[in-house]
Amino acid sequence: MRLTEQVLIFDADDTLWENNILFERVIADFLDWLEHPTLDRVEIRAVLDDIKAANAVSHGYGGKVFLRSLAECLERLYERPATTRERRRIDELAVTLIERRVELVPGVAETLADLGTRHELLLLTKGDQDEQRRKLDASRLAHHFSGIHIVPEKGVDAYLRLVERHDLTPLTTWMIGNSPKSDILPARQAGMNAVFIPHDHTWVLEQGELDPGDERVLRLGAFPELLDHF
Repeated sequence: MRLTEQVLIFDADDTLWENNILFERVIADFLDWLEHPTLDRVEIRAVLDDIKAANAVSHGYGGKVFLRSLAECLERLYERPATTRERRRIDELAVTLIERRVELVPGVAETLADLGTRHELLLLTKGDQDEQRRKLDASRLAHHFSGIHIVPEKGVDAYLRLVERHDLTPLTTWMIGNSPKSDILPARQAGMNAVFIPHDHTWVLEQGELDPGDERVLRLGAFPELLDHF
């Protein structure tokens, strides 16, 4: 039985824990290491971003796909296959992504513990199943959620399936996240409310235009501010 009518659904990457900034650090190291006779860092980054976007569609998300993108970027720039030594170096650059400890966003653990005394909490995140589960286990946050859902993409269909599975009432359900594309816009299309908590390092492919006049989108500056509203 639910404590209140409101159900809160949380995104994970860059909402509960840091994610994209870790990829950005690896990209910076990759650009430092990669030398090209004619292209500068901005031009190389544009090539990499195109490859990452294509691979997200074809292969999904996560550290393994990211490593693939780095290798493909090198191969496209040099018009040859990556050598064993180059692939080893790419693996070394990205080892922190594959074997890292999870760094929680400030205030997340305390806020979830408080909210869980009043509301049902669900988790909806996208990405590689094993990788996301590992991060969730490392975060020690799983016990706060009555349902954990890891999906390949977070379009409106994913939200509608969640409504059906948990018998949710969209008008009293809130999706909380940092991504306009994956969190806010599809949740609103599914009839839910949304809480937008921007993150300075949200991936460019997760950006999107929000309606400033949408009264069912709450905008907050930091995760602990949820306690002022819920």
